[in-house]
Amino acid sequence: MTMIYVLHENDEWLLPLADALRVAGLPYKSWHMAEGCIDLQREPPRGVFFSRMSASAHTRGHVNSPEYTAAVLSWLERYKRRVINGSAALRLEISKVAQYMALEQAGFIVPHTVAAYGRDQIIAAAGQFDGQFITKHNRSGKGLGVRLFQSVSALREYVESTEYVPPVDGVLLLQEYIQSSERYITRMEFVDGHFLYAVRVDTSAGFELCPADSCALGDSCALDGKSKFTILNECCPDQERYEKLLKVHRVSVAGIEIIRDMQGRTYTYDININTNYNSAAEAKAGVSALSALAAFLGRELDAI
Repeated sequence: MTMIYVLHENDEWLLPLADALRVAGLPYKSWHMAEGCIDLQREPPRGVFFSRMSASAHTRGHVNSPEYTAAVLSWLERYKRRVINGSAALRLEISKVAQYMALEQAGFIVPHTVAAYGRDQIIAAAGQFDGQFITKHNRSGKGLGVRLFQSVSALREYVESTEYVPPVDGVLLLQEYIQSSERYITRMEFVDGHFLYAVRVDTSAGFELCPADSCALGDSCALDGKSKFTILNECCPDQERYEKLLKVHRVSVAGIEIIRDMQGRTYTYDININTNYNSAAEAKAGVSALSALAAFLGRELDAI
């Protein structure tokens, strides 16, 4: 039976999409990437293959799932199967350096960033920043590993401590801290390569900004009685340019994050290929990205 195959490594993140596919009456199958085996000389089944591999897979014990997924995607693409968010998209998902290079090549402003490998190099790289700077893992997710530093000495103390957690791929990014007049960032959601809606994400409580319902712990999605995620009734700045960027890299589903500094200058700093949605914010705004995603996958299935 021709169906939609969802490649992933997180059952909790799959559940909302599975519900949307069931509501739409679409046949689907979960394809978990924690382990597996494929015969490279044997043709894959017919269907639509949607990759939801996450850069944060290692935090759930699936350290090499992205590499296995890359192998599966190469196999699918070799046999010209319809793949949503394939090899090119996965490359962006698991490397912020690749994201920044793609963004800069497309003409977007990216914060000054240095990629360092090795503890001595990390500390030395901090000397390139005059003011506050942040660190983040090259392969990350959910904002894990993002920390703000005021000085080189503060970074050295952290890196040389037992508290320091090295990036899974060894590459740590040091990035200028963008001071905004508001404590929030804006995330723009795209489905079928087109802008769907923008959501304001409050950063007052830190940088762990995963909108998925399963990421919510306690009151982490409520700040002083207000929601951490608010869907905005506004257009996407530079919408055509962002959509062109996604098309160039063969990305159909994504969330792109921006921030504005004190002078109103816009920086683009993250492309989330494995994007999630906050159901409470969507219910309040009367929109559903998962319904739009299910409809998109349904159209792709009908086209086979």
